[in-house]
Amino acid sequence: MMEDKYLVEVKHLQQYFPVAGSKLFEKRVVKAVDNVSFGIKRGETLGLVGESGCGKTTTGRTLLRLYEPTDGTILYDGKDITHVNMLPYRRKMQIVFQDPYASLDPRMTVEDIVGEAIDIHRLAANKKDRHERILSVLSTVGLNSEHANRYAHEFSGGQRQRVGIARALAVNPEFIVCDEPVSALDVSIQAQVVNMFEQLQEELGLTYLFIAHDLSIVKHISNRIGVMYLGKLVELADSYELTFHSVHPYTKSLISAIPIADPETSRKSKRIVLEGDVPSPVNPPSGCRFRTRCPYADELCAAEEPQWKEVSTGHYAACHHLDKVN
Repeated sequence: MMEDKYLVEVKHLQQYFPVAGSKLFEKRVVKAVDNVSFGIKRGETLGLVGESGCGKTTTGRTLLRLYEPTDGTILYDGKDITHVNMLPYRRKMQIVFQDPYASLDPRMTVEDIVGEAIDIHRLAANKKDRHERILSVLSTVGLNSEHANRYAHEFSGGQRQRVGIARALAVNPEFIVCDEPVSALDVSIQAQVVNMFEQLQEELGLTYLFIAHDLSIVKHISNRIGVMYLGKLVELADSYELTFHSVHPYTKSLISAIPIADPETSRKSKRIVLEGDVPSPVNPPSGCRFRTRCPYADELCAAEEPQWKEVSTGHYAACHHLDKVN
């Protein structure tokens, strides 16, 4: 693939955190993200799914250098930004956090929250221009001028998340990491916020990394989907391809858990229930990390880590037994 097609790319990204209380000569680490590589094309949405603790949020934050990567390369528009000063790139790369209750300062009005980034990047010529910019970005996310002087606690969850999105949009970014932006919201509000993300992408030409643990939301909004398990990317494919022709046993299990609206089809469909618990990321299993819960695992899976390979055009997976699984 031509690398210049990607707006954002990570190669062999690693993020290890030291474990508190390790013995003197024994440095234990949590391998939160371990050798993950993917690219996101301009204007597309890459969904990243997996159960809690699999490293998807850490991937998103490391990509933005909110955490300094342990190893690997981060490219933005073809330029290596792994060790550069991030201030010029902060304008281009933004994040919408998971919890709208925790990510907004309770002592600041909405105008100050949204205006803070405009001030940092000196995007407004004067106070009038600043005020107009803020009102414009608030109207983009469905809020009006009356909301500007209110505080975060005066809003509902969905409105707070809109404020968080407005804050990200205030600097006209090209790329946004959406870190589980709807998981803290009511189901009725989730659809509104997801639709708004899609509308904004169309109007502003945005590129998203959309992180979530709910595959039904991700398949609705994403062009391609990556599946993570215990710090590793196990499968990556086009959204339709992954939903209907997944090849990795873990992905198949996730897809079987998506509720089906039609009762007839639902009765015929078979849930693939995984046995056991997710192993500790401090002490992951040898070889394939999924082997302790995989019905196809054998000695080879314990001995060797499966290679990341292209199964069909644009469809990648890491599994020793793709022939058995499919």
